[in-house]
Amino acid sequence: MRTCPQLLPPRCDEMFGWFEANEVIAFNNQAVEILPQWRLFSTESGDLVDAVVPFMGESITDGTLAKFLKNPGDRVELDEPIAQIETDKVTIDVASPEAGVIQKFLAKEGETVEPGTKIAVISKSGEGATHVAPSESAGEKAASPPPPAEKVEEKQKPKAEAAPAAEKPKAPSPPPPPPPKRSATEPQLPPKDRERRIPMTRLRKRVAARLKDSQNTFALLTTFNEVDMTNLMKLRSDYKDAFVEKHGVKLGLMSGFVKAAVSGLQNQPIINAVIDGDDIIYRDYVDISIAVGTPKGLVVPVIRNAENMNFADIEKEINTLAKKANDGSISIDEMAGGTFTISNGGVYGSLLSTPIINPPQSAILGMHSIVSRPMVVGGNVVPRPMMYIALTYDHRLIDGREAVFFLRRIKDVVEDPRRLLLDI
Repeated sequence: MRTCPQLLPPRCDEMFGWFEANEVIAFNNQAVEILPQWRLFSTESGDLVDAVVPFMGESITDGTLAKFLKNPGDRVELDEPIAQIETDKVTIDVASPEAGVIQKFLAKEGETVEPGTKIAVISKSGEGATHVAPSESAGEKAASPPPPAEKVEEKQKPKAEAAPAAEKPKAPSPPPPPPPKRSATEPQLPPKDRERRIPMTRLRKRVAARLKDSQNTFALLTTFNEVDMTNLMKLRSDYKDAFVEKHGVKLGLMSGFVKAAVSGLQNQPIINAVIDGDDIIYRDYVDISIAVGTPKGLVVPVIRNAENMNFADIEKEINTLAKKANDGSISIDEMAGGTFTISNGGVYGSLLSTPIINPPQSAILGMHSIVSRPMVVGGNVVPRPMMYIALTYDHRLIDGREAVFFLRRIKDVVEDPRRLLLDI
């Protein structure tokens, strides 16, 4: 019987490399049996640890190993990302459980992995890692000795013997058959070497499936209106410096539209509702989803309880969520839910579009680019900064009357923001 030198029983597992399984040891003058399952992390010396896929969310059961951020032989620190897992909604990092050197990978890029899957082995001491630099492999090839002269002669002899046979005259070969004539209606396809085939990302496949489900499920209808942006743009121009000085963020146009949408949803609560079987669920809160285009695909982070937020709160939240969406650090919880969506295609120069509803919501507001157009104001034709706005809605739940009234409320509030102050 031997004595465990550690102070606490849970820490004895790090010392079990020098104990045998099922051996009885003394700990605090009590006999303790060493069970085989206590020997964590695979090696007898306790030097190797496994990097495993973390929990990815309640509704996510697997993901695709998108890429490794390190190579075998690279040094990693504790909690340093070594790989990225791409799911239907977000990209998740696999962090190193210990500081050490990556010994080998247990999975390949492109494989489907589940939470708990081992993808890499890390050596805490850095021993046993295999990593050959390109320069080293090239040097080994250059340093390898040339083949013996005898073997070179043996390889050349068959060629010399075959030379006389090659001198025999050959019968003239028949001319190649002419290429088949294409009919006038047959399409001329481009050569395959001018095409590239790349697998769709899980996020792109998820977005495609949801948008197609939206078209198949909802009775989609879109109504339009136009907004004179003069007053909202003047408000931003007059107070942008004071706004930044006090709140630390820039005053944008999106906060004005969020506040206008909140007012419209409160005036027309059916647009904030959703169909559930044979029932209609009315929500007494407003969670606004903001569609954000990222290099990996479309994500829709949510501004929670927008009805209780002012312009500064909304701008700060939009700033934070947009940064997370673009750098891939946004979480599933920050995109879950939402009662109404705003999509701003105007930032890309879109003049007019018909947005598709974000399931399971019932409507989506589309913003577009601001264009100076001649408008009749007070009997005179003057240039005005105008924006087309579109509301796509589920006609099973929302009638045209409610949709038009909602867009009209958006127009009234944006064109005269003082209505928000006076609640009229």
